[in-house]
Amino acid sequence: MDFPLLLPIFAILNLVVGATHGGALSPELYWKSVLPTTPMPKAITNILHPDWREEKGTYVGVGKGGVNVQAGKGKPGGTAVNVGHGGVNVNTGKGTNVNVGGKGGVSVHAPGKHGGTNVNVGGGRGVSVNTGHGHKGKPVYVGVGPNSPFIYRYAASETQLHDDPNVALFFLQKDLHPGTKFNLHFTKTTDDAAAFLPRQVADSLPFSSNKVEDVFSKLSVDPQSDEANAIKNTIKECEEPGIKGEEKYCATSLESMVDFSTSKLGKNIDVVSTEISKETKLQSYNVAPGVKKINHENKAVVCHKQNYPYALFYCHKTETTMAFKVPLEGADGSRVKAAAVCHTDTSGWNPKHLAFQVLKVKPGTPVCHFLPEDHVVWVSK
Repeated sequence: MDFPLLLPIFAILNLVVGATHGGALSPELYWKSVLPTTPMPKAITNILHPDWREEKGTYVGVGKGGVNVQAGKGKPGGTAVNVGHGGVNVNTGKGTNVNVGGKGGVSVHAPGKHGGTNVNVGGGRGVSVNTGHGHKGKPVYVGVGPNSPFIYRYAASETQLHDDPNVALFFLQKDLHPGTKFNLHFTKTTDDAAAFLPRQVADSLPFSSNKVEDVFSKLSVDPQSDEANAIKNTIKECEEPGIKGEEKYCATSLESMVDFSTSKLGKNIDVVSTEISKETKLQSYNVAPGVKKINHENKAVVCHKQNYPYALFYCHKTETTMAFKVPLEGADGSRVKAAAVCHTDTSGWNPKHLAFQVLKVKPGTPVCHFLPEDHVVWVSK
């Protein structure tokens, strides 16, 4: 499921929080402070500030009137941020307005083509999000329910076996060599993908099955909606214990993902994601020469993006995982720098897991899969 999204809003909140809480590092600066020699993969950069990642001509001015930021490729209709005696005011040419004014907190209104988004922060009320995005009046959903193919404990549903595009991502380790052909569909992260919240904002939001009604209230989600069901499923999975040999954690911010991964692997690490040159339809891909194993001790932290209104990753660490970079060449000439992982011990997985049913093998058999573009794998250098 893809949640109706709040990209410009969350990008703006990064500025707002930074302006109103001096001393707190932005997610990007936190990454650089902890991992100064580790490049940030595209799976991360694409959802930090998706709406601004291609913007040019940013202007920052500081004077008696406060702070003024303009980012609009040098053209009218860009984004303006003003911090002064009246608080913080953000106005974007896309119809988004943010106002931070002392006791009034933060008020955001973003009238868009899909109905608009409202965010309010302040007065002890926390964060309230209301979005009207949708597709033909309804949000677009993919794979709602507790049956993620990247979670070991779940059995595949009959519908998933036939309709889930992730089915094609699974393969056997013996097939990971140049010349093997796979029918795959890689999708690019879109500009309306769920973006990261700064940690101080994410930590202020409830995230518990016991407080799910508060979650709905803070995010302005209808308790009877599909969004609400996806939220409940995601929280429930995050609260479930991992299988034997699995250490799991749900990261609600980039900072918390960095902290979990470095606590398991140390700070001398690489972070890899799948990179595609262009989105294509389902087609044949050929494994090209250059397959490279990137972890030496068969331990890794793999983080899978979950269905949630803001960026949230299900991260798990095992010591029976091999990670690879795999060059793929599409039938149409497109190229993919794919990340793949092979799990050498699957004995603790659900016997009806999607991988076993698709590959027609039994638990314990080594199983591999490519990573979708918005997932990442962390490994020690």
